[in-house]
Amino acid sequence: MALQQRLTDLGYWNGKADGTFGGRTQQAVYALQKAAGLGRDGVVGPKTQKALDQGVRPEAKSNKGRVIEINLKRQLLMLVDDGTVSHIFNTSTGSMERYEQNGAMFLADTPSGKFRVSRQIDGWRHAPLGLLWRPKYFNGGIAVHGANSVPPYPASHGCARLSIAAMNWLWNNDKIPIDTRVWVY
Repeated sequence: MALQQRLTDLGYWNGKADGTFGGRTQQAVYALQKAAGLGRDGVVGPKTQKALDQGVRPEAKSNKGRVIEINLKRQLLMLVDDGTVSHIFNTSTGSMERYEQNGAMFLADTPSGKFRVSRQIDGWRHAPLGLLWRPKYFNGGIAVHGANSVPPYPASHGCARLSIAAMNWLWNNDKIPIDTRVWVY
């Protein structure tokens, strides 16, 4: 419970503290490890505990309004309000590997830039490249969406994956409405 509460106090989303080190807590630990520049094993060893004790948090790049910031180097997704990071999530973006679709080759990248959420689907989207839970599209077919697998490294075709629980929380609390700014860097 103390670990979960400390993560929450620092802004690392891990749902409601329940005293069980489950998937939500592991996702928050991944995010902390990424913010601290540590190895990403999801375990709270001495280095991760030190980062927790020191209150390591990522800094925002934006300074006005609500912005979803996606840091490709750290593989973090952050909710930022007027320059203050309120919530930090483990994300998995484009793997930079080549893949084939309908006989054509593509690069699995998440393009950097400034975008806006333009459309959304409240449920499963059976897309050509896989299942997307409650996607919030911000760059053509690229979205922030829930997935059953959110490893602590780039593994998607270009979208920003979050855990199903995190995506449900974002939807249920209207944290990423249509027209929300998204800054990928």
